Amino acid sequence: MLLLAAASGILVAIAMTILQFFATVPLILQAEVYESAAEAEAPAATAGHDHGAVAMTAAHDHGDEEWEPADGFQRMSLTAVANVVTAIGFGLLLVAASEFAGGIRRWREGFFWGLAGFAVFTLAPGLGLPPELPAMPAAELAPRQVWWVGAVVATAAGLALIVWGRGPAIALLGAALLIAPHLVGAPQPPTHESPVPEDLHHRFVVAVTITNLVFWLLLGYAVAVLRPRFAADLGTPQPRLA
Repeated sequence: MLLLAAASGILVAIAMTILQFFATVPLILQAEVYESAAEAEAPAATAGHDHGAVAMTAAHDHGDEEWEPADGFQRMSLTAVANVVTAIGFGLLLVAASEFAGGIRRWREGFFWGLAGFAVFTLAPGLGLPPELPAMPAAELAPRQVWWVGAVVATAAGLALIVWGRGPAIALLGAALLIAPHLVGAPQPPTHESPVPEDLHHRFVVAVTITNLVFWLLLGYAVAVLRPRFAADLGTPQPRLA
């Protein structure tokens, strides 16, 4: 299972990195321009009120700047590494869940499992916590993480009850779990004011959603295509790897 997830994840991560290079990275770079402009304007606006305070702030912040990868090869290399780790992790979750359910035997099943992964890890959490660009306000990290995990667990459980549950009562319970995180509501920042234009953020959300949909479909397809090779190594017949 681990080898199948690793092989599938590496192949999909390569495709994902190329897709991000054209779809999402240019939008992030645009947002960073607005972020830099806003940071440059803030000291200038404060300077007219208190030059000493500005000087003290600058001295305090000097040396505390966070490290950032250089644009170009270094940035894309680290993005590729992060994509490989992420894809292998999600691949292992997909393989484990599908194997305990009988295994992905055809590419169509792979697409359905990919759609389920997209719904659980991207679509449902994204409805409450859409992807953010640099310089955009956000709520505190811990509450966002708690809500995100809750939305993922509730969505996965709801889909499982709807697909494998028996009887209308179980299906209704599954539907209730799908809705519950959004009734609670995701944590929101005190203000939504941002130097990033709304149109740029909208295009980023669309780009991230589409790239993640492609990611999950490719991951499901890769698992379906590569699974017979790893199952054959265990001897035939192998109805499940788990």
